[in-house]
Amino acid sequence: MDFLAEQAAVDHAITSRMSVRAFSPQEVPKTELMQLLALASRAPSGTNTQPWKVYVLQGASRDSLVAKVCAAHDVLRANPELAAEYREEYDYYPETWLSPYLERRRENGWGLYGLLGIGKGDKDKMHIQHQRNFHFFDAPVGLMFTMDRAMGRGSLLDYGMFLQSLMIAARARGLHTCPQAAWNSFANIIKPHIGAGANEFLVCGMALGYADLSDPVNTFHTPRVVVNEFTTWLD
Repeated sequence: MDFLAEQAAVDHAITSRMSVRAFSPQEVPKTELMQLLALASRAPSGTNTQPWKVYVLQGASRDSLVAKVCAAHDVLRANPELAAEYREEYDYYPETWLSPYLERRRENGWGLYGLLGIGKGDKDKMHIQHQRNFHFFDAPVGLMFTMDRAMGRGSLLDYGMFLQSLMIAARARGLHTCPQAAWNSFANIIKPHIGAGANEFLVCGMALGYADLSDPVNTFHTPRVVVNEFTTWLD
């Protein structure tokens, strides 16, 4: 492969990555998952600490976790006073939303819901759509990522590069992913299920598989800010 072809292949893997919210039931071989994780492990990390720890759920282990978390999600909706029992182990999102992040978040949320025909008052439909996260959007592979509590905040930067490497490697093989912070509130259910130690905290989950391209939800693409809007050029 010549340089331009290599460049085009890498560019396509990056630009075609998206958060897929409907997957086909086609299985992903363990050998391919092993290769993806080995490639992702080449991501850089401070002093080569490699802080990532991965749990792969397929078959019965996947289905059992889906049932447990969906049941808890339903209970939480019926009993909001239980929210304290389902707290994230770290602050993924800010306590107070400021501009322009609030506007971007709203654009993303209402853009998706609008595509799906979910209005602002459709709480039942919102609950059902949010619960799609806890079905891994029907992907046959669910991934859970944890990190040792002893590590510093910089290790989350390393972790992000690992996750991106995994998602790009997946795209190069015709696979799609959806990184999911939605699972984080249910860490007290997930960690015992996967056998994570008390020294680990849940970073996020991820759905992985082949996209169902016939589902309209996968026509949703988020916009990006132009380069000059987030870049300062210094000569």
